[in-house]
Amino acid sequence: MSSRDIEGLNSLYLPQAKIYDGSCSIGPGILLSSDPMPSDTEIKLEIFRGDALAFSEETSLSSLKRDPQELVEYLYRENSFPYGAFLMTGTGIVPPDSFSLASGDIIRISIDNIGTLENPVT
Repeated sequence: MSSRDIEGLNSLYLPQAKIYDGSCSIGPGILLSSDPMPSDTEIKLEIFRGDALAFSEETSLSSLKRDPQELVEYLYRENSFPYGAFLMTGTGIVPPDSFSLASGDIIRISIDNIGTLENPVT
């Protein structure tokens, strides 16, 4: 998840807004495949506040601005990763500006054929 507070300070801070302590979670599993995931692979973001669903939206890989394979090719164009690398694109789902996370919220991100990552906001 991105920190809107950090993003709002300066547009040049965008990378810092995504790599603060407690961000960049990976899991619950990692898909290792030489075949790209289908473009209709669905991604779902849900945010729970207490027992209530506070936000929910879905998208698919086909709605990404750039194809994941194109991003991988770009990543490896000038760099070598003998032990592999993680390419993190985000979900492509952005709650409205009026929505802010609160301590205790639960964030669930589900990707077809991989699983659901669930993290609390501290």
